[in-house]
Amino acid sequence: MARLSTLDRFLPAWIIAAMALGLILGRAIPSLSGRLDAVQIGSVSLPIAVGLLLMLYPVLAKVRYDKLDRVTGDRRLLATSLLLNWVVGPALMFALAWILLPDLPAYRTGLIIVGLARCIAMVLIWNDLACGDRQAAAVLVAINAIFQILAFGILGWFYLRVLPGWLGLDQVDAGFSIGTIVVSVLVFLGIPLVAGYLTRTIGERTKGVAWYEQRFLPRVGPVALYGLLFTIVVLFALQGHTITTQPWNVVRIAIPLLAYFAVMFTVSFALGHRLRLGYAKSTTVAFTAAGNNFELAIAVCIGVFGATSGQALAGVVGPLIEVPVLVALVYAALALRRRLYAGDARSAELLAD
Repeated sequence: MARLSTLDRFLPAWIIAAMALGLILGRAIPSLSGRLDAVQIGSVSLPIAVGLLLMLYPVLAKVRYDKLDRVTGDRRLLATSLLLNWVVGPALMFALAWILLPDLPAYRTGLIIVGLARCIAMVLIWNDLACGDRQAAAVLVAINAIFQILAFGILGWFYLRVLPGWLGLDQVDAGFSIGTIVVSVLVFLGIPLVAGYLTRTIGERTKGVAWYEQRFLPRVGPVALYGLLFTIVVLFALQGHTITTQPWNVVRIAIPLLAYFAVMFTVSFALGHRLRLGYAKSTTVAFTAAGNNFELAIAVCIGVFGATSGQALAGVVGPLIEVPVLVALVYAALALRRRLYAGDARSAELLAD
């Protein structure tokens, strides 16, 4: 934990403080919703849209887009990651949401959208702390970001409309638009993805890689957290009445999330070990599969269902659960390294460090 910055180390505390501040503001300013909606981008108020974009840009500016060929050439690693991220992960969250939230359709839909938003953010930090493969993680993050732009809308249509119909389950209301999901992804992921790519390309060419990695990224990195905290404050201000009158529902949202993280990490790490990917790559596969892009999930839920929707609340509860759980999984990964990879020369070297 000492290797984390102060902002990252106390992230759960900042999130709880942002939630509390939001609830206080919601009580103090009853007209907040109308004021936020005064200026909109599509169906999202301008202040919230700015917060959502700020969450994603610094993350995508960190990605090493020039390293894509290093992982795409490792077919076992790439195939394993794609299978876990785009088949197992969404299917598991769909199952957990329906099993544990059968009577709460809005929260259930929000969690299914969370399951479709694959991790591109804090996973780089958790992977580093657990001594995973840094370059592989950076490339898998880039692949996930690009794949989400191409496939998020299709997967949303499948898991929210098609699959429930096949299983005889309730579908999302007919007025629900997959096109709105596509637009939300293009705006709130596409714009920061292009900006992040251009920033890295131009920055490295004009100032050099060392300047970009050691000076620019540390300065712009905290902006993502500020954007997340701002968005949480606003959403909890808008959701204050629901949260204070139905706190048990927030707990119920947390339960499938906890189950999801535990199952995905365990299955992913075990599969990497079975395929003999080695500790570093098995850890990277496990963290990239277990984590989720809550920033994008929040953006999609707000864009499609509104800032005061249950779907948006389900997305906002996510980071509060994810951060402490993935910190715990860092310790779990290091314990597994000592137990399963003690004879591995690379692991022994890392342990010595």
